[in-house]
Amino acid sequence: MRLPRILSPRVTASAHCDLPCGVYDPAQARIEAESVKKISEKYQANTDPEYRTRAIIIKEQRAELVKHHLWVLWTDYFKPEHFEKYPNLHTLFNEATKLAGGSGAKGSVDPAVADKLLQKIDEISKIFWETKKA
Repeated sequence: MRLPRILSPRVTASAHCDLPCGVYDPAQARIEAESVKKISEKYQANTDPEYRTRAIIIKEQRAELVKHHLWVLWTDYFKPEHFEKYPNLHTLFNEATKLAGGSGAKGSVDPAVADKLLQKIDEISKIFWETKKA
């Protein structure tokens, strides 16, 4: 049959990532996690119920953005060779996204939880920048 051959690509391209590598950066997750921490601190320092309600809503939105940015790195930037070289990378992402989620910063107003999230992001960031040197 000629039809499948006509529809198949003539040139196959491969790339490390789906866009030029400059688009990925764990700093995006870190910025949102810093916001989560600051909002948690402000929540703790204020007793106004309306203020606290708004703080929780914004904090949860920011925590969701942390998860999004981590998932993009986990699923789009890091490749099998990275996971081979850094066998704890899957675990780091799993722990970080859980710390950003409902059982972590999204479901808590404790700045210490946000600190734990920031530590995980720092560990991921260190590995990320090591992969950029290669």
